[in-house]
Amino acid sequence: MTVALENLMTVKQLAAAYPAFTEPMIRWWIFNANTNGFNVCIIRIGGRVLIDRAAFEHWLEAHRTASFTPEPA
Repeated sequence: MTVALENLMTVKQLAAAYPAFTEPMIRWWIFNANTNGFNVCIIRIGGRVLIDRAAFEHWLEAHRTASFTPEPA
């Protein structure tokens, strides 16, 4: 899988782009990445952790608990 460089974000940038998720929450996901599957979103370079925005959106969708079907009008 190829990573689009424009999709890479720091924890701070991801939290700013998605205000529903705080920096501590994202850091918890990173810390527990091997058990919660978040490792598919992470790129580690030296001591820096970058998050692939597209992979993050797929990861979120995979964790949806129920499908939303709008009621007919």
